[in-house]
Amino acid sequence: MDASGRDISQSKDFIAPSAYSRHRPETTLLYELIAEYYPRFRDRRAGEGRALPGYVEDEFAAYLKCGLLEHGFLRVKCDACQAEKLVAFSCKRRGFCPSCGARRMAETAALLVDKVLPQQPVRQWVLSLPFALRYLLATRPEIITQVLGIVYRAISGHLIRQAGLTRASAATGAVTLIQRFGSALNLNVHFHLLVLDGVYRRSGEGRLVFVPVPAPSAGELRQLVQRIATRIGRSLERAGLITRDIENAYLNYLSDRDGPARGPESLHG
Repeated sequence: MDASGRDISQSKDFIAPSAYSRHRPETTLLYELIAEYYPRFRDRRAGEGRALPGYVEDEFAAYLKCGLLEHGFLRVKCDACQAEKLVAFSCKRRGFCPSCGARRMAETAALLVDKVLPQQPVRQWVLSLPFALRYLLATRPEIITQVLGIVYRAISGHLIRQAGLTRASAATGAVTLIQRFGSALNLNVHFHLLVLDGVYRRSGEGRLVFVPVPAPSAGELRQLVQRIATRIGRSLERAGLITRDIENAYLNYLSDRDGPARGPESLHG
């Protein structure tokens, strides 16, 4: 029934809502494998003096409680039909929980499409880093902001030049998703940038006019990658994080926070 009392279920445009089915993670193969083998793995590591980091244990512990009624739930009641459903608490983690990960992904995508990204073309740019730099960014998270700023300024500068404008007269925008692993769950800190495929030209009275930019050619991409690599190298060298000679660049593992000094490691591995 709608507000006027009309039975909308008889309308040709009516789409019946799907019945709610409670997620039961304990019946999945992933849950069964982790529940059976993770405690043994954790205890064996601890017995060898190589206990897992606290955040790793917290992630597993939260996942093993996610979606189970015995660890907390809400009772939801329909005001119209008085039907009740039990909704278990979720872990809301960012790690490997498929349910919470899928929900977070869907919510983020909806937010970007509905509230953030304008109705203009968007291009995805993906930047991978040398192996040693992946380690540096993984152990020194504050460096991620520094490197990402260099990458975005290089890409936005390229778009503005391609539009025949200057930074004083134009601007673009991007949303970056930082991924910390590869397809094999290996350490691979890299960036996925959703960048406007053009720039906004500032016109009179505060108005913005969108100017599309053609896709970069292979030659332009090579030049852009070289420009980004050079700028990142210079910035990290000034910060004392790498040492460069004529042919190579090396990480400096001299800080106590990074563990024992391990000697220089080539960035061209």
